[in-house]
Amino acid sequence: MDVRPLFPVERGALLDLLAGLGPDDWRRPTACPGWDVHDVAGHLLHGHIRRLSGGRDGHPGPPFGPGETLPAYITRTNEEFVRGTTRQLSPRLLSDLLATLGPQLDDYWARCDPDAPAGFDVSWAAPGVQAPNWLDTAREYTEFWVHQQQLRDAVGRPGATGPELLHPVLDTFLRALPHTLRDHPAPDGASLRLRVPGPAGGRWTAVRAENHWRLDTTDAPPTAEVGIDADALWRLATRGITPEAARSRATVHGDERLAGAALTLLAIVREPDEPA
Repeated sequence: MDVRPLFPVERGALLDLLAGLGPDDWRRPTACPGWDVHDVAGHLLHGHIRRLSGGRDGHPGPPFGPGETLPAYITRTNEEFVRGTTRQLSPRLLSDLLATLGPQLDDYWARCDPDAPAGFDVSWAAPGVQAPNWLDTAREYTEFWVHQQQLRDAVGRPGATGPELLHPVLDTFLRALPHTLRDHPAPDGASLRLRVPGPAGGRWTAVRAENHWRLDTTDAPPTAEVGIDADALWRLATRGITPEAARSRATVHGDERLAGAALTLLAIVREPDEPA
């Protein structure tokens, strides 16, 4: 999967959105607890700066605190940047900085070998295994896209959900399916198919083999099949809705327990004791 050509397209939709916001819109609350529209846009700017400084320029970020976990570190540094830096920026300057740094980030992605190791894992897909750059880049794309949707939700302006932009988000999130099912006991040959209707959707199948789950392209009848719409799926994966809410929007055939396990899909970094 190569999402690099999509960054300027997604960013163009974001900048068009921001350009049309009024003063009241920038202060509207979002799904990110404690953050308004301005804060989420500032967080997106932080993502650009963090990646250019650390990935392109090799500049170390702030150190971990004593005993601090990765999720706690991410939460703390994100909050510090928004509170200490981006709240000082006007909406116009914030938009200008995103427009200026975005092409620099595009150039950085273009120089990365997609198959080279990224240097760290993607914890919700393959913890403990170095991710390739293509997966790390796809993860970044999903974050940008999801935050744009949170902004659109907050100001009541849907958009940026065409198949070109949305399908890669779903495809990336569903790399989490084998890890999601890791603790579900099943015999070798069991399978779970997740089906998303519509032009942005598709079919993804996880198969049990040699005591672990993996994605597969088999057309064999699955042990369980879950049908769920694209909007519900991305919100489930980012905990914009709960697994219970997702289940109410899904259709299930076959093994109910296996399907229920699939509907705990999570594709963001969280503290281990946070409810899934």
